[in-house]
Amino acid sequence: MLAMIQIDSVTKAYGENTLLDNVSVIIGKNEKCGLIGRNGSGKTTLFRMITGQEEPDSGSITYAKNYRLGYLSQHIHFSKASLLEEAALGLTEDDKDNTYKAEAILFGLGFQKQDLERSPLQFSGGYHLRLHLAKLLLSEPDCLLLDEPTNYLDILSIRWLTKFLKSWPKEMIVVSHDRQFLDEIITHTIGIHRKGIKKFAGPTVAFFEQIAALETVHEKTRLAIEKKREHLQSFVERFGAKNTKAAQAQSRVKAMKRLPALETLCQIENLYFAFPSIETNSKILLSTSELAFRYNVQQTPLISGVNLEIEREARLGIIGKNGKGKSTLLRLLFGELTPLSGSIKSMNGLSIGYFGQSHIDSLPKDRTIEEEIKLANPALSFQEVRNIAGKMMFPGTMAEKKIGFLSGGERSRVVLGKLLARPCHLLLLDEPTNHLDVESMEAFMDALEEFAGALCIVTHSELVLDRLADRLFVFREDKQEIFLGTYSDFLQKGGWQEEEKTPVKRESSLKDEKRQRAELVTERARLLKPHLNKIQELEKQIIALEDESTKLQPLLLDAINSNKSAQIGEYSKKSKDNEREIERLFTELEEVHKTAQAIKDMYEQKL
Repeated sequence: MLAMIQIDSVTKAYGENTLLDNVSVIIGKNEKCGLIGRNGSGKTTLFRMITGQEEPDSGSITYAKNYRLGYLSQHIHFSKASLLEEAALGLTEDDKDNTYKAEAILFGLGFQKQDLERSPLQFSGGYHLRLHLAKLLLSEPDCLLLDEPTNYLDILSIRWLTKFLKSWPKEMIVVSHDRQFLDEIITHTIGIHRKGIKKFAGPTVAFFEQIAALETVHEKTRLAIEKKREHLQSFVERFGAKNTKAAQAQSRVKAMKRLPALETLCQIENLYFAFPSIETNSKILLSTSELAFRYNVQQTPLISGVNLEIEREARLGIIGKNGKGKSTLLRLLFGELTPLSGSIKSMNGLSIGYFGQSHIDSLPKDRTIEEEIKLANPALSFQEVRNIAGKMMFPGTMAEKKIGFLSGGERSRVVLGKLLARPCHLLLLDEPTNHLDVESMEAFMDALEEFAGALCIVTHSELVLDRLADRLFVFREDKQEIFLGTYSDFLQKGGWQEEEKTPVKRESSLKDEKRQRAELVTERARLLKPHLNKIQELEKQIIALEDESTKLQPLLLDAINSNKSAQIGEYSKKSKDNEREIERLFTELEEVHKTAQAIKDMYEQKL
């Protein structure tokens, strides 16, 4: 395998906390790797070491000659007056005049035609990250390094990004909590587990299956060794002092020393969810009538004419492009915003559990974790509060930590902990999975499936929608509508077809269109040429070796019949060498074919 990035015996620790212990892994040519592991396991740290932002404590990271990395950083600066000009900064030198490429990627990531002339500074933080992602994709690095690229994207943009990354012709390393997104785009899975790294060909399920199998084998082996050790120790203690058994006892002492020492695997902390519910006889928990809302008087109503009923066991997924009003609808239902017109009616004594991005940002910085959880339900005892904090991975005295010192992901866990503290009839959840790792995502979805109350969830994860929603509230371009059915039903019945249409391009002459197409065709031919030449060369080598092997067969048969041992050995060795070389060439040929096909697919999409 041709190594593009080689991580060799790398160790990294912060104080007494070792994240990576003597890890090694190779990123091969054209490999698209999903990097998974629990929060805090070292994924982002590994990224920072690969990009040179941090140094390993020991070991080395090396790259192929003239290798270019493209990293989606969280620190963003803009220098141009318009969105399009800023995005065009990402174009390579050969493409600097082809701004239509920048437009295509911006539209794919959810920007509109009317946004192109706006200043980048007029957009929100989430759209800043989209613009930065657009510049990164346009720069065409040798290896893309993407850390949670879907966090600020809506479903349509994620669907576009998935298609784009599937056709990416080079290397890629992606961190994401969304297994469905990862499994769509990756060829290999790299998992960080117990301070080590393991790499598997195939989707993420291969990693989880192998880890489970390895841990089972480790524990069974450890128990067998301990049992053997106890048996030997018992013999030594019983007969070590007897002259007739002394030699045998010494033999067992030596046998005990030869037994390997396998440590008991430490328990890995997991998030644990169990959302408490309140029973009710009311069929309808909450309903709206002709609900409308806008943020300012000059604005066309963001939400208009919404009639919605939420039943006691409802499972409602709220979907649509960013900025269309999904979060606003939840805030209206919770009572955080006042409608422009229409009404919201709820049953007597309705208790709502609400997870919103504003709640994460507005947690008082001077309160401790346990104080904030206690406020959600003052009836809880000290031990009950500590138990909930422990479930959110704040065990023991960590619950005394002030919120001002927590990361965004930790604050998110505090808000989730508050939901565990207070039983409710209805959960309103706005993008609750952004800060969860893959394992926590599974536990979270399991808990929501078991929640006995009603659920309304805004999420960009198609995996979550597919598992949890039995009906949808869809924000279209110019209206809102109810879809009675699952997310799979929604996709089968046309789903996003209207929204996925390519935005109208700027008016351009037929001559410009032909020129752009010709440039793409020329570019495709230039990129394909070395790969097609390599395919021809490899095929010639394989044919030559196969011809040589065919000619060797009668010679080997004659040598066997004549009992000429020297010639038998020579022809046999040559034949086996040929077989091994043919197999190697076929493997290389397959990889070159894959690369060529990926280039063809990418340009077919562009053309």
